[in-house]
Amino acid sequence: MLTAVEGIAVGHVTYSDDGTGCTVVIPPLGTTGAVDVRGGGAGTRETEAVAPLAGERDISAILLAGGSAFGLAAASGVARWCERDGRGVDTGAARVPIVPAAVIYDLAREALQAAGPRAGPATVLLSPAAASFDMFVDYAARGRAFKDA
Repeated sequence: MLTAVEGIAVGHVTYSDDGTGCTVVIPPLGTTGAVDVRGGGAGTRETEAVAPLAGERDISAILLAGGSAFGLAAASGVARWCERDGRGVDTGAARVPIVPAAVIYDLAREALQAAGPRAGPATVLLSPAAASFDMFVDYAARGRAFKDA
């Protein structure tokens, strides 16, 4: 369990009506982050700031969100909170929070509704919607595959 690690705080919200949500991980100050982005069409923000060859590796928070590209906007709110909490890189002019974020495509409401009855307490749904984009002709084909799964 992530919260069993000393100094780590986790916040989460689920929007049941929309079938989406987000999770924020707040690490201790001075935490070094790293990232390995795989697959086509990854929805990310500030992951290059903590890439292996990046100069800055201290992270203020990590956001994992649904909502496809729209979910990345939640990182701005997390960054504002981090700034108010005194987190971020001191640039001399301002303290700039580093909030790497990643999103999943979960906007296919009909597909989510169809998948719901199939899910039990020990079920993990791995969907084509989370697969690499190069496996599909376009977003519509990926959505249909998810719905039909």
